Amino acid sequence: MLYALSAPKTCISCPRGPPFPQKRQVSTRLCVHASLPADNGGFKVEYTPWLIVGLGNPGIKYHGTRHNVGFEMIDHIAQAQRIAMNTIQSKALIGIGSIGEVPILLAKPQAYMNFSGESVGPLAAHYQVPLRHILVIYDEMSLMNGVLRLQPKGGHGHHNGLKSVMNHLDGCREFPRLCIGIGNPPGKMDMKAYLLQKFSPIEREQIDAALEQGVEAVRTLVLNGFDQNISRFNMGQKYKYHAV
Repeated sequence: MLYALSAPKTCISCPRGPPFPQKRQVSTRLCVHASLPADNGGFKVEYTPWLIVGLGNPGIKYHGTRHNVGFEMIDHIAQAQRIAMNTIQSKALIGIGSIGEVPILLAKPQAYMNFSGESVGPLAAHYQVPLRHILVIYDEMSLMNGVLRLQPKGGHGHHNGLKSVMNHLDGCREFPRLCIGIGNPPGKMDMKAYLLQKFSPIEREQIDAALEQGVEAVRTLVLNGFDQNISRFNMGQKYKYHAV
């Protein structure tokens, strides 16, 4: 089981072998432990782990496209928290680390977008992560480019990746999600062509700024849950491009 106890720092228990191989196929359970002995020799606080999943398509062909901003957010979190994405498990590229004292498992499903749930379901079951701690990050056309929104639950909104995740979580929708706005296709442009298109220079700047803001939002969520800070974050994002 993936878990942690209150501690000044975190250690990672992995299968034996050379440290930080390029990519590793997992056959045994990985665990994150952080502990602080109590006065009686026991342990104090136990934290529930988070599974943070970014949706996208694998391969250089899709790198930097609108449909892959979920992958980009995972990369930014991994870099900010110094987490090595170096292990393959359940058809996903994963990395284990922490935010503060809370253990997190980052994942980028390596099946195509429409089959993302084939990674999320097994990972959640393997590490016994509850629904309320499964954060799914994905692109959202109903939001302006670069606008973010954190929600505790919701539907799939015809997003095939999110639909697959829900199907592999027994149809449940009560899991958090971070939506990254990519805007709507212009004119009569085909939706699939739009999703697989790269951002314009101005759009790219907006997305890069959003990814930095998203890292801080994820940190806040993991450490404090859906509190007033998240409500203020959502409100600020909603009007970030509106003239005052």
